[in-house]
Amino acid sequence: MATTAPEQVGAEPKAEAYVAPRPSRLVQTEHESFLRHAKWRWLKASTILCLVCVIGYFAADVEPRPNGGSWYGYTLGTIGAGLIVWLSLLGIRKRAMTAGKWSLKAWTSAHVYLGLSLIVIATLHTGFQFGWNVHTLAYALMMIVIASGGYGIYAYATLPQLLSSNRDQMTQAQMIEGIEALDRQLHGAAQPLDRAQADLVIAALEQDTFGFGIWARLTGRYPGCATAAAIEGLNFAEMRNAGDPAIEKVQKLLIRRQSLLARMRRHLKIRSKLEVWLFIHVPATMALLAALFAHIVSVFFYW
Repeated sequence: MATTAPEQVGAEPKAEAYVAPRPSRLVQTEHESFLRHAKWRWLKASTILCLVCVIGYFAADVEPRPNGGSWYGYTLGTIGAGLIVWLSLLGIRKRAMTAGKWSLKAWTSAHVYLGLSLIVIATLHTGFQFGWNVHTLAYALMMIVIASGGYGIYAYATLPQLLSSNRDQMTQAQMIEGIEALDRQLHGAAQPLDRAQADLVIAALEQDTFGFGIWARLTGRYPGCATAAAIEGLNFAEMRNAGDPAIEKVQKLLIRRQSLLARMRRHLKIRSKLEVWLFIHVPATMALLAALFAHIVSVFFYW
C-alpha cells in the first residue's frame, strides 16, 4: 500500500500561493443627462404617442378631414390641454427633491419630450386651420413656449462647461474681489500722473462694471469701456514721455484690469445666455395657460 512520506522535522512549511482578494463589486454610475434618462424612455414614449396621433388622424372617419370640431379633434385637444397643464407644473415640482421614477430628472425628461410631442398633437388638433382668433393665439403661444424651451435645452447642454472653463475655479465673487484689489493698486499708481492722465484712470475705476445693460452682456460688446479708453489714452502719453516709469506701471495694471474684466464679461455673457430664455419661457407659459382657458371656454360656450 502506498503511503505518503512523512514531513521532515524542522523543514520549512511550504509557502501557500498568494491569492489576491477579489475586489468588491463597485457600482459605477455615469452621469446621465435628463435627455438620456432611463435609456431614452420619454423620447420613445413621445415618439409612440406622435405616431399614434398621426395614424389616427389619417384613419379617423371624419369628412373632409379631422379638425378641432370633430370627435378626433376633441380627443387630441383634451390630450394636448392635459399635457400643457401638466408640463406647466415643472416649476412646482422643482421645489420637491425626490428620487425614484418621478425624480426631478425623470420629470424634466418627460417635460422635454412630451412638450415636443405637442407640436404634432396640437397641429393635428387644429386640422391645419388657422385664423386671427384666440384659438390660433393659443397655438402660437404654445409654439413660442416650445421654441424657448428648445433653446433652454441647448443652453443647459453646452453652456455650463463653457462657464466652468472661463471661471478657472474662481467664483464670481472672487473675480470681483480681484478687480477691486487691482483697482486699489491703480489708484495709488496713478498719483504721479498729470491731471489729464489721472482722469483717464479715475474714469476707468469709477465706471460700473455691471452697468452696461442686458444687450451688452448678451453680445459681450462694451463700446463705452473706460478701461480700454484709458489704455489707448496712456499709449499716446507713453509715446510722448518715453521711459516714464509711472505711466508704464499704470499701463501694465490697466492691461491686467482689462484682462480681468474680459473674463468677468465672458462670465456674465454665458450666464445671461443660460438664463435669458426663462424670461420668455415662463411669461409665455402663463400667457399660454390664459389663452388655453379662453380657447376651451369659447369652444364650449359658442359651439
